[in-house]
Amino acid sequence: RCTVDDRVTRVAWLNRSTILYAGNDKWSIDNRVVILSNTKTQYSIKIHNVDIYDEGPYTCSVQTDNHPKTSRVHLIVQVPPQIVNISSDITVNEGSSVTLMCLAFGRPEPTVTWRHLSGKGQGFASEDEYLEITGITREQSGEYECSAVNDVAVPDVRKVKVTVNYPPYISNAKNTGASVGQKGILQCEASAVPVAEFQWFKEDTRLANGLEGVRIESKGRLSTLTFFNVSEKDYGNYTCVATNKLGNTNASIILYGPGAVHDGGNAASRAAAGLCLWAALLTRLLLDF
Repeated sequence: RCTVDDRVTRVAWLNRSTILYAGNDKWSIDNRVVILSNTKTQYSIKIHNVDIYDEGPYTCSVQTDNHPKTSRVHLIVQVPPQIVNISSDITVNEGSSVTLMCLAFGRPEPTVTWRHLSGKGQGFASEDEYLEITGITREQSGEYECSAVNDVAVPDVRKVKVTVNYPPYISNAKNTGASVGQKGILQCEASAVPVAEFQWFKEDTRLANGLEGVRIESKGRLSTLTFFNVSEKDYGNYTCVATNKLGNTNASIILYGPGAVHDGGNAASRAAAGLCLWAALLTRLLLDF
C-alpha cells in the first residue's frame, strides 16, 4: 500500500528497476500482479500466490508539484519447512556403519533433527541433516524420525525404518519333566533378524515332524517339540539349533521323568559348577596336607 494525497499527479509501482504499474496502466506481464486501489488517498497493488522470487524491494514513486518522491518497502517471503530428500528404508548387518540423510528447504532455513523412535520412547539422536551411526547394534533398529522446523508452519516430519540383522541368540530353553503316557513339550526361543529357522536333534539324529509320535512347530521366535505319548525311550538330551544367514547357535534341553535328577542350567553353568567342585576338593586337600 502507498498513501498519497490530492497533490499527487503521477504514481507508479516498481520492483527493483522494473515498472509494475504506472497509474492504472499495467507494465508487468505477470498476471499475478494486479492494481488494488488507485484513489486520491491510496495507491496499492496486490500480488497473488507469492513465491520466493517475489522477495525484495518494492518502490512507490509519486510526483507532486513537479517534485518526485519515493517510498520503499521490502517484501520478505516466508516458506514453510519441507523435507525435499530423505534416505530410504534400509537393512544392514549388526556392526555396520549407517548414514541417514534428511535435506529440507524453507525460509528461514529450517532446523533439522533426528530422533530414534524406540520401544522405550523417543530418544534424541542428532541435530543435523545427517545422522551417522557407527557400529550399529540391534537395539538401534527401528524407526528414525526426521523433523524440519522453522516456526512458519507446522514441522514437516518423515520417517525412515532401519532393520538390523543379527545372528540367532537362544534366550529361553528349559529342561522339562513329563510322566510316561503323558504329553511332554520342549520349548526353544531364539531372537534373530532375519527370523531363525529351527532344527531339533536327539544326540546326532535329526528329528522329523510327525515321526515317532512327535510334532515340531516353529512360529516366529518360538519352536516347540511335542511328545503326545511320552515313553521311556523319549527321555534324554535334545538339541535345539537356530539358524539364519548370519550364523547359528544351539542349546541342550532335557526331557526327564518324575523323580529324575536333572540340571536346569546350560552347559556353561554345568562346567562352572564342575570347576567349583574341583576347586573345593583341591583346597581341602591342601589344607589337610
